[in-house]
Amino acid sequence: MTLYTRISVLAFIGGVLTSACSSSDAAGPPLPSCGAHGTQLSLAVGAYMSLNPATDSGCVTFGANTLPDTAEYLVLPWSGGGTPGSSAPFVLQSATPVASISVSRLASAPTDTRGATALAFDHFLRELGRSRRYPPVDRSAPAASTGVPQPSPAAGPPVVGSKRTFKVCANSTCSTTVNVGAVARAVGLHIGIYIDTLAPSPGLSAADLDSLKTVFDTRLYPLDTVTFGHVSDIDSNTVVIVLMTNQVNKLTPKSQCSSGYIAGFFFPGDIDPAFSATYNHGEVFYSIVADSTGTLSCAHKPSDVRYVTPVTFTHEFQHMINFVEHVLVRGASVTEEGWLDEGLSKYAEEIAGRSFGDNAHFSQYAIGAVYDGYHYLLATGNSPLLIPADTGTLAEVGASWLFTRYIVDQFGDSLPGKLVRTTLTGASNVAAQTGQPFAQTVSRWALANWVSDLPGFSAPTELQYKSWHFRTTYSSLHSQNPAVFPLAYPLVPMFSPGTAVNLSGTLRTGSGEYLRAVQAAGGAAFTLHFSANGTSAVSPAVVPRLNILRIR
Repeated sequence: MTLYTRISVLAFIGGVLTSACSSSDAAGPPLPSCGAHGTQLSLAVGAYMSLNPATDSGCVTFGANTLPDTAEYLVLPWSGGGTPGSSAPFVLQSATPVASISVSRLASAPTDTRGATALAFDHFLRELGRSRRYPPVDRSAPAASTGVPQPSPAAGPPVVGSKRTFKVCANSTCSTTVNVGAVARAVGLHIGIYIDTLAPSPGLSAADLDSLKTVFDTRLYPLDTVTFGHVSDIDSNTVVIVLMTNQVNKLTPKSQCSSGYIAGFFFPGDIDPAFSATYNHGEVFYSIVADSTGTLSCAHKPSDVRYVTPVTFTHEFQHMINFVEHVLVRGASVTEEGWLDEGLSKYAEEIAGRSFGDNAHFSQYAIGAVYDGYHYLLATGNSPLLIPADTGTLAEVGASWLFTRYIVDQFGDSLPGKLVRTTLTGASNVAAQTGQPFAQTVSRWALANWVSDLPGFSAPTELQYKSWHFRTTYSSLHSQNPAVFPLAYPLVPMFSPGTAVNLSGTLRTGSGEYLRAVQAAGGAAFTLHFSANGTSAVSPAVVPRLNILRIR
């Protein structure tokens, strides 16, 4: 994902980020009559099931509660997969002849349009990588910076002070490019930093550049390559180029600076075997330049660039490695699906923050993923997990990170590398590398989002995040900045007696809704019916599942 800032979130960062290890008010369709059909459920506390409504007509009967205490079930109408971006309507209703009470959401998610320009640009780039259809280069485009276009550089690392000309996207659709002259200012073992010859003055100091080179060269490059896989060297210069150019600043209209900006990106055409000669024929990461007075677009002090650029680099570098491993190394016709590629890049941010071993760096690198995850949990039913490459919201990015974090916790730190070093993509990739059906994995992840660290409940190990206690994390962030994190825990399941459930909405691929169904002490059995509209079955296109776990 092209990194974007969230202005209100960055204002919070003086605090500390720590890690300890829709319903409708309408009456709806008539209540169904399940009769003797369906699954007869008898669960002990802590036990769970994932039911395919196609096998039991969508009818599930919860046995009578013979205990002297209330029984409580977590019930999730969920999508177990399907084609990214598809959806289907659903209804979950009590199938007993009593009046049904429609339940309203206790906490609704606000619409968050922050970073919309960067999100759109990011998904445009991921779609370019998947389709491998790039905009034609305008060869008559004027030079954006001084200097004459240089011939292809000789093999070997660039020499500090040497000049080179790059083609850079002139707009957010890359429909035209401009020629940018740049000078190599810092070169390490793995990284070469070029600065636009027309970058505003005073820009980054020599000490700033040395600091960036060091963190790129000695920490982020090794961490990403060890975790995910190889990076190519198609230009035989032995380094990944970091091009800090005015053109990245200009991709964000000045009128949108208050809501976020594009901080950097990877353009897959630069290394695509069929197109690299048309572009820059080399491994390039593009970044903003320092511009304290906002002469180009948004104002960026040198301290801002030092802060945000390493996070952007580690994120975009995973995208580069993923493209290399799929397309260049293994000859796949397409690279990873956008949702999983994005989840892996957000995971790259998180583990980079952890690698420093202190809360300040952890907050710097991981706050974006945590913030996006918060927005997903605020309204899971509104946001699919499986997203096409050409769409996306903060909440959808949050879903991608949470799912990736969960499967790494469950299947080990080697999993990201396995997911990248393959020709497989998406749900099929996850299933192959975990050895489990994707519908099972995504159903368990859905349950884990509520019960992993639920107070007073001992969650099965397969329903746990091992590296986060999200209730602790989000409670801390809520205390530090309630304006940005309005709830102590963003996921608030709807609550209803089992005999009065009336929930309807849309199942989006890989996601769904949360309901807590309660049964009084000594209460009689009750039945829930999961369907498309009260009568017909939920579309198999979204792989519907009814996930049920007994909490008490």
